[in-house]
Amino acid sequence: MGHGLNAAERGASRTALGVAALRAVHQLIDGEPKILDDPIAALLLDDGDGRQLLARVREPNVVGLRSHVVLRSRFAEERMAEAMRRGVYQCVILGAGFDTFAYRQPDWARRLQIYEVDHLATQTEKRRRLQKVGVPVPTNLEFVAIDFESVSLQDGLRASKLDFSQPTFFSCLGVMVYLTREAVNAIFALVAGFPADSEIVFTFSTPDAAVSNWANKVKRLGEPWRTHFEPDVLVSDLHALGFSQISLLTAEEAEQMYFQGRNDGLHAPHNTHIAAAVVGAARGRRR
Repeated sequence: MGHGLNAAERGASRTALGVAALRAVHQLIDGEPKILDDPIAALLLDDGDGRQLLARVREPNVVGLRSHVVLRSRFAEERMAEAMRRGVYQCVILGAGFDTFAYRQPDWARRLQIYEVDHLATQTEKRRRLQKVGVPVPTNLEFVAIDFESVSLQDGLRASKLDFSQPTFFSCLGVMVYLTREAVNAIFALVAGFPADSEIVFTFSTPDAAVSNWANKVKRLGEPWRTHFEPDVLVSDLHALGFSQISLLTAEEAEQMYFQGRNDGLHAPHNTHIAAAVVGAARGRRR
């Protein structure tokens, strides 16, 4: 999604390929049980994808980034399952990149209608790779190509089969940091306008991350980080929009839930920056 270049200029997102490489490495070298079972990720990689990351898989900062990547997907997919139990049957994956949930979906997800949103260039490359390795596109998936330089998220989704009158689960992982604050605010406002029990799970960055090594690396790839949040302000802003259940996953919670007893060196990231927010009933009644 919206990394500052239009689709024709930038092609498939290089950071999205890097994330797929990290998920693939987790399957190959990390212990059992996996934080995230993703047999599809490695199939989507070409020979050169993520080569620099793959050469440094044991370095502490790469281990930490891998932990974050698999944790955020695991957390989002568990929240998605919970949302289905309360009657949410639409899922929108914003900035889907090379996300593989739709292609390895468990039985419980078959009642979902899934929408993958991203730039056309990334979607085209993803679909080429899926076809190349014989991974079918499931019948409950719709690709929604949006060029955020010219079309708003709302207008782009209006052109899809998404039913705005039904509660919907949104996943937005590793995306908001690349967008302008205006674009991020538009995502939150859009989700808040959906019926009660709709939910968004997302990752965000804090101001101190703006000067990190990873920020400098992705900037050199042409995908600079743009938007950062102070957690307290973020929670306050979400409450003001009509979200009633807002939770920021802490490192301690993540360690207890997913990383206890591991012998492969994976631990919860010190700063998880993963959040979930559910649209409240009062908001739903105002629609």
